[in-house]
Amino acid sequence: MKTKLLFTLFLISTFFILSPIQSLAEWAYSFVVWDGYIYVVSDDVVKQIDQEIGQVTSYSDLEGTFSGNFSNTFFKGTKYYSIKNVNTYEAIAIETQDGNFIKAVREGPYAGSKSDEENDLVVTHFNYANLFIGLLALFPILAIVGYYVRKRIR
Repeated sequence: MKTKLLFTLFLISTFFILSPIQSLAEWAYSFVVWDGYIYVVSDDVVKQIDQEIGQVTSYSDLEGTFSGNFSNTFFKGTKYYSIKNVNTYEAIAIETQDGNFIKAVREGPYAGSKSDEENDLVVTHFNYANLFIGLLALFPILAIVGYYVRKRIR
């Protein structure tokens, strides 16, 4: 009976350790990062586009800190444009999938890196919830190992 219980605990623990644990938090708002600054996406449609200034190089819907021209809403390759008669320090336009342009208003500096080595994501956010779940899943494994070590010694 004890062996079956311990084996079940082992299987459950192994599942939790090996399964990908995703962040439980969600982003507070939609944004893009361009030139090291966060631009919060609005619902305002832009009609007068000036010129292309960049594009999304990294996308993720999980919380974290990423490098490059990152977005939590728009996929890699989505283009950024300057708006006629509006300084890019104030706002930029983002091309949507249907070919329209929406305004994104500059909020401030982004905590992530401005560099974008080979367009790879660089996660620097540490998630304590994932650490806790991993340690919690490790406990039954240690209990099983301890049980069998004590059983062998006796």
